[in-house]
Amino acid sequence: MPWPLRSALRTLMALIAAVCAGTLGVLAVFVLKWGRELPDPARLDALTLGATSRILARDGTLLATLRPVLPGGARIQRRLVRLEEVAAHAVLAVVTSEDRRFFEHSGFDPVGIARAALQLARGGRLQGASTLTAQIVKNTLLTDLAGHRSWERKVKEALLGLEVERRYSKQELLTLYLNLAYWGRGSGAEIVGIDAAARAYLGRAPRDLTLAESVYLATLLPAPARYLDYAANRWRMRDLLDRMVADGHIRRAEAQAAWREPLQPRGWQVRYDASGRVRSARRTPGALHTAPVPPVQAPHFVQQVERELVARLGRERVYAVGGLEVWTTLDPQAQRAAEQAAARAPLPIGATLGAVTLDARNGEVLAMVGQRPVAGQVPAEWNNAVQAVRQVGSSIKPLLYTLALEQGYGQDHLELDTPLSLPCGGCPGGSWRPRNYGGRVGNGPVTLRHALDRSLNLPTIRLAQRVGLPRFTAKLAELGLPLPEQPNLTLALGTLETSPLRLAAAYLPYTTGGLRIEPSYLLRVRSGGTTLLEARLDRPPPRRVWSPQVAWLGLDMLRGVVEDLPESRGGLAERARLPGWQVGGKTGTTNDVRDAWFVGLTPRAVSAVWIGKERGGFLPENVYSGVLNVELWRDLMLGTLRGHAPQRFAPPPGVGTRLLGDLEVATLAVGPPRPADHAAPRPIQAAPQALEEAAWITLPLDRRNGRLADEFTPAEQIVRRRVRVRELPLYRTPQSAALSPGGR
Repeated sequence: MPWPLRSALRTLMALIAAVCAGTLGVLAVFVLKWGRELPDPARLDALTLGATSRILARDGTLLATLRPVLPGGARIQRRLVRLEEVAAHAVLAVVTSEDRRFFEHSGFDPVGIARAALQLARGGRLQGASTLTAQIVKNTLLTDLAGHRSWERKVKEALLGLEVERRYSKQELLTLYLNLAYWGRGSGAEIVGIDAAARAYLGRAPRDLTLAESVYLATLLPAPARYLDYAANRWRMRDLLDRMVADGHIRRAEAQAAWREPLQPRGWQVRYDASGRVRSARRTPGALHTAPVPPVQAPHFVQQVERELVARLGRERVYAVGGLEVWTTLDPQAQRAAEQAAARAPLPIGATLGAVTLDARNGEVLAMVGQRPVAGQVPAEWNNAVQAVRQVGSSIKPLLYTLALEQGYGQDHLELDTPLSLPCGGCPGGSWRPRNYGGRVGNGPVTLRHALDRSLNLPTIRLAQRVGLPRFTAKLAELGLPLPEQPNLTLALGTLETSPLRLAAAYLPYTTGGLRIEPSYLLRVRSGGTTLLEARLDRPPPRRVWSPQVAWLGLDMLRGVVEDLPESRGGLAERARLPGWQVGGKTGTTNDVRDAWFVGLTPRAVSAVWIGKERGGFLPENVYSGVLNVELWRDLMLGTLRGHAPQRFAPPPGVGTRLLGDLEVATLAVGPPRPADHAAPRPIQAAPQALEEAAWITLPLDRRNGRLADEFTPAEQIVRRRVRVRELPLYRTPQSAALSPGGR
């Protein structure tokens, strides 16, 4: 070979060696990096098949039996099976279909890896390298990469596969795979695991599957949509039978007999000839395959219990062999009442709901409905009672008004119900002009009691300015409500977003004497003879957010929303009244009627009800929270309280009553001095009004007799000459009330 050619060849080989070394070096770096990011394979221990944690209601009623949960997956409660409970040819059919060298490799298949690399080098997709072990790892330990076809996922699968194969026997891995495998979706439920698949597609238990049925199920594993074309799937069944013969799992005669078996999957009518070929295959109307779902009572409540158990005790303990016995706070009577009321509610088309009921004394969750119940359907796992975060509308107003009461303002404190203009950089014209519901305004001052009864926005904004936004946001945080990043005065009208559970918890201090108590699900957890958790010892201690007296004043105002005015005179929640019971509550409807709320209180239970569209959107304009939500709440509460003697709220020491117009309202018997501007506040950033109106609202009151003082400013003298005023109205009369209609 000539010298120049030898030199060029040596140079080329050196270059190839350098490239290979560089590639291997880079690959080694990534392998080391990805290796440090691997999850702990011991998490698979949580999928031990002996785990059966029993979830019980407070009276011992069985709600559900918890089985292992797929990390990050939408799993449906199902019966798990041991390997000996599955027909042997079903196991072999799955192995032949999905991983023919499963019993030979140690976690990953080098032949499959090489084939995948070659396919990728040719410009194809990365596929064909997954083993059963890799699929177990992907569906449990690497759920965050499950949808990625990348070298990172393949490398991590291989490394984890080696460790998993070292820790578990082939029999244990087969058991895991058969219980984790995804077989499609039935009517409203995922078909996960061979038990669900055998019953859904064939109406059989896994141990009773014939060879033909086993092969049919195995052909659906890579693509469950094959169910939709039975005739087209038959050749795959024949191919799988041939491979099982080639691998020595069955004899040729057994394969021929299975091929001739007149298989009839659920939802199909199939006719065959004598040789096993399909003559016709017709879908049966209304007989689609369905996944059997074991009965789970209060599924969204159970979902929350499961999450709390995992958070507090760890997955390994929750799903350990032997399981747990868990007594929860759920009241079966309250849960039935909530579900029945939710099912009966005449919701608008496309709307759903979320509702939660708490024990008014201690915050225990008595009932929870996360979706509109539909007979015969498994509810979606999304829980509107806990996971939905929606604007609360006017249901936030009682918290502001109670804060004003805490600062010394009484229910007779006056604020203007007149047009208001505030600077706003992003608003049309550079100003924000809030309005009452319907755009209507009054022509003068109203008491706090009146403003809350009618849910007036303009007095509420003025009160928020007077109380101060920093104080208001601090109180909301103290009550456990999430705050927007840049809070502003719209917060007083309900732009805060939260869930029914959190809003009900924020109202709970009205019935607990001012104590904030975190909602709880668990009463007691035992494993064997050992108590792992006892609610009275393990719950976080209550935190005081209101004094008992201030909480009582706020509760009295909430009772006023329900009891002061009938609907014919503009009352918003008359329909919440319950015979013999004292009731308080507040409605809330957001702009453009996107979300409708009602939070109601009785001495035994606090319940929040939200109605809206799960993916957002408008409700019909004729949806009123004072009708739809209140009637749903009343239906729910009547069932919850059935059999209990009517009760009244118990006032704390240091409170009394006084007349406010024709109403008897709560007041402090002895309390802090009222603010100097308590009775007749100066207008705050009001839109320009006539001098008479502006001055009229500044008239001071003599608190001893309620009459006007003798000394007036010049502007006030104008009003006195113009208007013959003897006493400012503490509560608007029906005639004057018509001038200032409120929000919802």
